[in-house]
Amino acid sequence: MLNRIDSGIFGFSNRVVIYADKDTYKIIKKRKSRIIMKDGLQILSMAKKIKEDIPTAKIQLHISGPICSKTLKFLNENSIAIVHEKA
Repeated sequence: MLNRIDSGIFGFSNRVVIYADKDTYKIIKKRKSRIIMKDGLQILSMAKKIKEDIPTAKIQLHISGPICSKTLKFLNENSIAIVHEKA
């Protein structure tokens, strides 16, 4: 069962949406514009902060829009799973 996590406990803005299910943390990005490398660096930073507090955490990025191929490769290399959802 998914539980919404208060993003403030990790020091993130209230606009960041995070759900958790056991040791899986899901960062939600719902937008129509493409996710680019700048966004990828921000997502990686969030993932590192979560893993500092919870070392066993698995991070997933749930997106509704397109993602740049370089950013996709970058996130996969850093063990962040990508899940495409319909908007």
